[in-house]
Amino acid sequence: QVQLVESGGGLVQAGGSLRLSCAASGRTFSSYAMGWFRQAPGKEREFVAAISWSGDSTYYADSLKGRFTISRDNAKNTVYLQMNSLKPEDTAVYYCAADPLPTMHLKRAYYEYHYWGQGTQVTVSS
Repeated sequence: QVQLVESGGGLVQAGGSLRLSCAASGRTFSSYAMGWFRQAPGKEREFVAAISWSGDSTYYADSLKGRFTISRDNAKNTVYLQMNSLKPEDTAVYYCAADPLPTMHLKRAYYEYHYWGQGTQVTVSS
């Protein structure tokens, strides 16, 4: 089992940047694939990005590719989401999630992820 705590959210102007962090507890973090999702008010939870247990493979939502970067530091039990050129439509609660059963292909379905953080609010003003 792993506990996840996100941080780094806040209010930023359009065009700005934020880096979200997700700190994990537990000795098995380095064996989990990790993902970031987001949910805006009145909308379904949306896949943002995923990263393999080693960090060698990444996978992004097509609409976010080039602006967002996922990375991880297994020595620090932390996964990051660097968000650049932010837009008002990026406003959402951002969640990190852990997939304890990684396969060859990174996953984008939220139900594939067993553990979730509490989320961090990102608000982008126009």
